[in-house]
Amino acid sequence: MLTVAALYHFTRFDDPAALRAPLARLACSMGVRGTLLLAPEGINGTIAGTREGIDAVLGHIRALPGCAGLEWKESTAAGMPFGRMKVRLKREIVTMGQPDVDPRARAGHYVAPEDWNALIREPDVVVIDTRNDYEVGIGTFAGAIDPKTRSFRDFPAWWQENAPRFHNKRVAMFCTGGIRCEKSTNYLLSQGVEEVFHLKGGILNYLEHVPEDQSLWQGDCFVFDGRVSLRHGLKQGDYGLCHACRRPISAEDRLSPVFEDGVCCPHCVDEYTEADRARFRERQHQIALAHARGEAGPFGGTPDAP
Repeated sequence: MLTVAALYHFTRFDDPAALRAPLARLACSMGVRGTLLLAPEGINGTIAGTREGIDAVLGHIRALPGCAGLEWKESTAAGMPFGRMKVRLKREIVTMGQPDVDPRARAGHYVAPEDWNALIREPDVVVIDTRNDYEVGIGTFAGAIDPKTRSFRDFPAWWQENAPRFHNKRVAMFCTGGIRCEKSTNYLLSQGVEEVFHLKGGILNYLEHVPEDQSLWQGDCFVFDGRVSLRHGLKQGDYGLCHACRRPISAEDRLSPVFEDGVCCPHCVDEYTEADRARFRERQHQIALAHARGEAGPFGGTPDAP
């Protein structure tokens, strides 16, 4: 059984590029795979490996400038959920496109998983899911508002259009692991919302600590790795992934007449050209050949975290 660590930390990196190679070398030498993003505002990502490997990489990250207080969420995987190790340089560790947003300066009130149910049941509290539409599509909290955004960058525009709906309301927000809420709660505070809350550690923390018979969560939680989705107790769900559009697919989706493994699913049937489909078929063919040879294939046969 492998350990999977999801992490983020907002801190100031004056030269993120200088941190990239040593971190990548260590991770690769320890057999750790996944994706880590480095930006001037900090670090974000998910990695998987042996206990020894994960501990080594986490120790290295905690020694980076301002990262001594790093927190992470752990789960397990029966097999390696990533095809390779990537350490990327980005402008933001989660892209919102709002240069004035700074979670280090101020964020919403953190709410422990054990206290979340009581908060979101309050009549003056509105609950907003800050994740992408395809994530919300397979699971969310009962009664939560779905902004139907295609990416996190779309959230500020959605808020500007919908803010009057939430006048005199307290706002509770949540996401997978907490990072998107760090920015979105800071953004709402800057827009004059007085009481903003967010689920500490995100959905993953809630699913780990709140018993299923007491839970207000409905469905699965999408994760950006080969496991695709997790349930209560952080157990792997039954969803697969369309390797054309990268959306989660259910058993019902696979029975659709338009489904073709690695090429098309009901969610993306109208989104690609025939030339695109031809490329996807060739890619899927090469993956199948690699698996037949006992190799991981050019894409590892699994998705990588964004």
